[in-house]
Amino acid sequence: MDVNQGLTTYIYTYAFSEDERSLCALEMRSFFGDVSQSNVLETFVKIDPKRSPFMKERISVIYEAQNLEDLYKQVETLQMNGVTFKVIYVKNRDLPKNKQDGFEKRREIERKIGLHIKGKADLRHPDRSFGVMHVNEKWVFGEYVKSESVWFRHQQKPNDYSTALNTRVARAVVNIAIPNPTGIKAIDPCCGIGTVLVEARSMGIDMVGSDRNQLIVPGARENMIHFGLTGEINLADMRDITNHYDVAIIDLPYNLCSVITPEEQLEMLQSARRFANKVVVVTVEPVDRLLIKAGFSIIDRAVAKKGVFIREVIICN
Repeated sequence: MDVNQGLTTYIYTYAFSEDERSLCALEMRSFFGDVSQSNVLETFVKIDPKRSPFMKERISVIYEAQNLEDLYKQVETLQMNGVTFKVIYVKNRDLPKNKQDGFEKRREIERKIGLHIKGKADLRHPDRSFGVMHVNEKWVFGEYVKSESVWFRHQQKPNDYSTALNTRVARAVVNIAIPNPTGIKAIDPCCGIGTVLVEARSMGIDMVGSDRNQLIVPGARENMIHFGLTGEINLADMRDITNHYDVAIIDLPYNLCSVITPEEQLEMLQSARRFANKVVVVTVEPVDRLLIKAGFSIIDRAVAKKGVFIREVIICN
């Protein structure tokens, strides 16, 4: 018996730079427990593509066939119940060049699929969007969802911090820390200007923020309000936190205005060990020794590069 019988297959397409490959792979492992060696991932796990800064689109597979003619026949059985539709050919950039369909061929396949659907096409404002794609030696057809670059809009915030994570990396870090937010209570105890917090709250994740810098907390609150988000941001040293959380994201301070000694870093990490079950640490310095001394086990890691500047993202339990 096929244990996956009855489960929906989801196909995701990805786009990332070489500098982002490691971070994207860690996000994939966090979401799916698996990593694709290509720009396409096939899985039984459903994720909203808007969550990831690397996902481009998702197809929820309804039909699959070895060739287009068989796919056309299957599509004829689709029940539309009077709603309008649009068909989108999803390019698989992993296919060899000689197997890639050109523009005219892609439009022809879209048109032929559309002619076999018993419904009314609407290219501008369809009730349902469908994707067709050639992947893993087969043709698939299913519900299509295009991602939105939510993180990109968050770049335009009233207050910024020169050393803050960029919004694209921040969103990936949140996903790595909290792949499934159901029932999770999280904290960013060094929230700075609120970059991580904005990404988390925009995804509906129950995260609070705090920072010991009284000059920066008002700016973090203003950034949240600017994007129409709500959430608790407290003025507090993380070493004084008494509430307990499922997950903490800690972007360790490192710039000239936030000089902290290794002893202070250890105290911070020991505090996090006390108030959080799982911690994701973002650091520009080697901290493995301190993490182990604080009582953590290192579960997984990635690097986030920007030219020669490198941050490590480390998952700890």
